[in-house]
Amino acid sequence: MLQFGGLVSLFLHFRWNWVGLITSEDDSGEIFIRTLALLLARNDICVAFTEKAVPETLVILPHLKQWAKQVSKVYRSEAQTVVFFVDANSIRYLMAPITQLMKNKGTSVGKVWILTSRWDFAAARSARTFKYLKHFHGSIFFKIRTRKVPGFDKFLSALDPYRSPEDIFLRGWWEVVFDCKFLKPDQNVSKNQRNCTGQEKPEDLPTFVFSKKMTGYSYSIYNAVYSMAHALHDAMYSAGSKLAMMPRGKRLLTLQPWQILSSLRKIRFNNTAGDEIYFTEDDKRPAAYDILNGVFFPNRSWAEVKVGGLDPHAAPGEDFSINPDAIVWVTQKTPFSRCVESCPPGQSRKVLEGRPVCCYECVSCPEGTFSNQTDAAHCTKCPEDQYPNKNQDQCISKKTSFLSYQDILGMVLASLALLLFLTTSLVLAIFIQQQDTPIVKANNRDLTYVLLVSLQLCFLCPFLFIGRPKKTICLLRQMAFSTVFSVAISSILAKTITVVLAFVATQPGNVARKVLRRQPANSIVVACPFIQAVICAVWLATSPPFPNLDFHSTPGEIVAECNEGLAAMFYTVLSYLGLLALVSFLVAFFTRKLPDSFNEAKFITFSMLVFCSVWVSFVPTYLSTKGKFTVAVEIFSILASGAGLLGCVFFPKCYIILLRPHLNSKDHLVRKKV
Repeated sequence: MLQFGGLVSLFLHFRWNWVGLITSEDDSGEIFIRTLALLLARNDICVAFTEKAVPETLVILPHLKQWAKQVSKVYRSEAQTVVFFVDANSIRYLMAPITQLMKNKGTSVGKVWILTSRWDFAAARSARTFKYLKHFHGSIFFKIRTRKVPGFDKFLSALDPYRSPEDIFLRGWWEVVFDCKFLKPDQNVSKNQRNCTGQEKPEDLPTFVFSKKMTGYSYSIYNAVYSMAHALHDAMYSAGSKLAMMPRGKRLLTLQPWQILSSLRKIRFNNTAGDEIYFTEDDKRPAAYDILNGVFFPNRSWAEVKVGGLDPHAAPGEDFSINPDAIVWVTQKTPFSRCVESCPPGQSRKVLEGRPVCCYECVSCPEGTFSNQTDAAHCTKCPEDQYPNKNQDQCISKKTSFLSYQDILGMVLASLALLLFLTTSLVLAIFIQQQDTPIVKANNRDLTYVLLVSLQLCFLCPFLFIGRPKKTICLLRQMAFSTVFSVAISSILAKTITVVLAFVATQPGNVARKVLRRQPANSIVVACPFIQAVICAVWLATSPPFPNLDFHSTPGEIVAECNEGLAAMFYTVLSYLGLLALVSFLVAFFTRKLPDSFNEAKFITFSMLVFCSVWVSFVPTYLSTKGKFTVAVEIFSILASGAGLLGCVFFPKCYIILLRPHLNSKDHLVRKKV
């Protein structure tokens, strides 16, 4: 499994997700495909194609044509990385179609061959196969890691096919590497053949053809033989004294397979190369692998450069190593073996229906999300106190936002509130100075003072709304605003009712005189704000306002606000103010045609119309705005409605007092409307 994991790690390292597989047409090839495909799917790597190579024993003309078709398919595929899981003899038959294809196309195949440890160059090394090595330039292959075995080089130097005529494998290898033939006594040398004399020296062969380093396969066989020897030795001595008394030959025949297997699982020894040999719990010997890069030089020499490895003893995640800078690619740069281009940060993959998972589309991250990785499977939401940047590839901290005096909007509203406060103070000063004049006396002087003072406080309320919200401020601002405005509207209602009663009282025998003597205006000014105060007390007792940080309403900002607690109480307060204003409007509207001496009702009617218009339009505007602009809408409504009351009720009187003093006389006030 280590080699399978190494293949996946190699693909992930170079971000290859579109690869081809060529395997042998046998059980081992099926197992390879089944095992590797499962690992590839877990890592979102797709198989572009799978081709099966026929065994060497079945290489006949029809199959050679099949090979040519397979090579053509491999060439046309967009997959630039192809994995071979075939033996050396089978892969030789692939080289002829590739060579022919290169001649026809006038260029290299341009694919990166990834060869598993099943393929070993040493198994097919000969002068004849050397010419095919150029097709493996830039290839990457896995090789079982070996150690230098003492005495192995001397053993190779002493090889002599005539001393071991029964060793058919040695004779076969000799004929391949020296391109000669061992002839029988009655055979003659053919025209294109050379007789093997046995005097040929392996040391004279090119390094590619003959190497004194033990191959991975040979090293595995070497360890297997010694493992079996240790297991047999342990099994014989573990069987007891009865077995020990038998002759050696009979001892082996007496041993049962399960005894040998039991001993084989327990062995642990160091071989002559210094490697510790043992078997894991799943009866496998952990083998390390070298990752090599094949390089074919212009001078027709070949080198196998180590560029990485697989270490079964390393910690998880550290068992794979690769040095990409040491790799020589056939394409001169890291191959692009993907179905589609990578999705850059700020986008995520979207798998299309009916297509492999590797053939996806790149879609921008939804609002409020980001991706800081290439080929992100999905976009991630930023933390509450952060928001994605313009490219949506990272999160940046949100700025805390509230209506402050440093904001232009805050400065304008604060200046306007201060101006209206000073204007109201000026009107109050004028009325105090002119308190004994007929126009001041005729308009209920005490109620006028109460109304002006309440308007002053109304224009100071916006200063509770500007600045960073705090607990005390949040508790006070809506309570102060609603209570003060209740006093102002109650004063107007009291003035309007007083006007009605005063007109009715002029008629002889009317009970309105008795009512006027009891000063109902004072009761109205006290009772109406008291009801508002009770509503506010219930609000504070049940769900009071509190400072809050709103992370979601305004993109890129943390809104510092006063959460009103129970929103129903806030709208109850506004509804009560609206009720007072509506009653005042109706009373003033029905008394607007009274004689001129009581024509203040006309101005009150218009002021209430302005007041109601402002607060009716406030509700939808308040609900549709976000952040600090919500506060600004409420401040503007406070100032606009207060300014409407001040302007409609008092500016006509100030006009008479300051600019038309001759109209500020008792004769003018008692003059009836014709």
